[in-house]
Amino acid sequence: MPSTTAEILAALIAFDTTSRNSNLDLIGWVEDYLARHGVASKRVYDPTGTKANLWATIGPEDRPGYILSGHTDTVPVDGQDWATDPFRLTEQDGRLYGRGTTDMKGFLAAMLAKVPAMTAAGLRTPIHLCFSHDEEVGCIGVRYLLEKLGELAPVKPIATLVGEPTGMQVIVAHKGKHNYRVTVRGRPCHSSLAPQGVNAIDFAAMMVVKIREIADRFAAEGLRDEAYDIPFSTAHTGVIQGGTVLNIVPERCSFVFEFRMLPGSSHQPFEDEVRAYARDVLEPRMKAVDPTTGIDIELANGFPGFDTPAESEIVAIAKRLAARNDHAKVAYGTEAGLFVHMAGIPSVVVGPGHIEQAHRPNEFIALSELSKCEAFLDRLIGLCT
Repeated sequence: MPSTTAEILAALIAFDTTSRNSNLDLIGWVEDYLARHGVASKRVYDPTGTKANLWATIGPEDRPGYILSGHTDTVPVDGQDWATDPFRLTEQDGRLYGRGTTDMKGFLAAMLAKVPAMTAAGLRTPIHLCFSHDEEVGCIGVRYLLEKLGELAPVKPIATLVGEPTGMQVIVAHKGKHNYRVTVRGRPCHSSLAPQGVNAIDFAAMMVVKIREIADRFAAEGLRDEAYDIPFSTAHTGVIQGGTVLNIVPERCSFVFEFRMLPGSSHQPFEDEVRAYARDVLEPRMKAVDPTTGIDIELANGFPGFDTPAESEIVAIAKRLAARNDHAKVAYGTEAGLFVHMAGIPSVVVGPGHIEQAHRPNEFIALSELSKCEAFLDRLIGLCT
């Protein structure tokens, strides 16, 4: 049975838990590992039963404790040029290569490697281990677990430490994200008769320009927080598809866009603005040619941001555990916002590795980062003993 962080990481990497796949084989492996160390765990399935979160508590269940949280899913390797097998851990020059090493199975491996120390310590304050699914596709899985948190942790936990890759820097805030699918339904015709048709690409393009105008307003006059690398909210169109051949006026065009909002800013007024522009400005022009045309806007997913006060107790504790005094805010999203907004649990993000290595070919985590995480967890065990 693997025991070191690197050995456990090798086992976790071998499971292809790309979000499109089930994570149950990995969850079963973790259950067996915990059981060998006398730790019971509970699954919380998604509605399909093909994926699960896992929860385990080490220490007394009648006292508030700390949650260590990480997701088990990874992004795909499709189309990426890897120098090594992404599902076989490879060590080179002090780095461990493989899909998910940084994001974020490295943290999960360090957490599991410390389970024997946790069970031997006689914890007076419990440590809860949380393994989630489908974080990479919208922080979906942990929501099912949080809905049952009152059963899993009868006493409300003190705080959550989310182990996303931060270089072991304490992250106290991140933006919220809401993403949308837009489908423009036009009227096709021969391109020589273009005015008789409704060009779906043209009207989609006007929608995209509207979204860009909102993005420009965010940058020029919106709420700002200079602690972020991008100190304002953002809007972005990421994918667009439409048309068939040049001599047919396109019947259909679809695209996806997002808002990433600073904590304290709501996406809703800007979503309403986009919907009103489609409904009141563009659709009347379309329907004047053909009443069956139109624009459909669907909120595909969203998760909240969070902003833990820098002077709060959990931030001070996390800094002591990380043995550093600085903190930061980031533009990317994590499950921390859901722990805060769904469960009312103060949260920070702190974990090994760097976000720059995440989602890339030849993803790696440095052994030195795992050592820092192990020291962090040792200090947490000491705090809870």
